[in-house]
Amino acid sequence: MHKIKLFIVASLLFSSALFSAELNWLNDYDAALKQAKKEKKMVYLFIGADVCRWCERFKDMTLSKKHVIKRLNQEYVLLYMSRDRHKIPSKFTTQGVPRHYFLKSDGTIIYEDRGSREVDGFLSLLEEVSLKKE
Repeated sequence: MHKIKLFIVASLLFSSALFSAELNWLNDYDAALKQAKKEKKMVYLFIGADVCRWCERFKDMTLSKKHVIKRLNQEYVLLYMSRDRHKIPSKFTTQGVPRHYFLKSDGTIIYEDRGSREVDGFLSLLEEVSLKKE
């Protein structure tokens, strides 16, 4: 049983390391808005939890793909906030993670969604958001 627990902890740490390796996630809401204004980008806010199998699934299945990473890095300032560790502004729902918010650089919510999406579903979501920002 002890070996299983160690394996789970090691897997979560490895997954978290991969998650942060190619996507430059901020963890501070105000800093993300400031950077978005400077870079003339929107903010993608991903709210998760420290222990969340659906968040891990989304990271592994979708956020690890090169073409998803490239698109997110080009179009968004990336903000990840764990409901367990970060001070999340009260206007955002933190129950039912993973949660996805797309924001203007002034913090206005353009679009929100929740759930672990596969690559095609997430890319479709990004297309919907692109249409709404105009």
